[in-house]
Amino acid sequence: MADLSSLKDLGTATEATASAPVHVKKVDAQGRSYATGKRKNAVARVWVKPGSGKITINGREFATYFARPVLQMILRQPIVAASRDGQFDIVATVAGGGLSGQAGAVRHGISKALTYFEPGLRSVLKKGGFLTRDSRVVERKKYGKAKARRSFQFSKR
Repeated sequence: MADLSSLKDLGTATEATASAPVHVKKVDAQGRSYATGKRKNAVARVWVKPGSGKITINGREFATYFARPVLQMILRQPIVAASRDGQFDIVATVAGGGLSGQAGAVRHGISKALTYFEPGLRSVLKKGGFLTRDSRVVERKKYGKAKARRSFQFSKR
């Protein structure tokens, strides 16, 4: 940077503007992109590759693993938003948490893996809020309390 000793120098000074980060395609030797998704206590490892639209979770079909239609809808949201339905095969392993947390973790992982495979989809998925990690977790129990905030039952006598 140039020597700025007065306000006049500041007006004529030109600084190199920081350019936006360039997102490049990240694909392994098998042509897959990998991402980790998290929600609550669930962690999902997700691989995305071009295919017929088959989604496998922990070795099972996603419709059998997530039996509730709401969870299936949550899982497919980023694929539908990116209008890539039936174009990618998705393999995921998920551990920890409950079913809704696992569905959210897989959704987060699919979104990240899609952006690694096709960086052009990033703006669509970011607008939909699929790339943001939902940071809400269960509050810890405090001492002197029955639960995180609930006090023990009070009785005068």
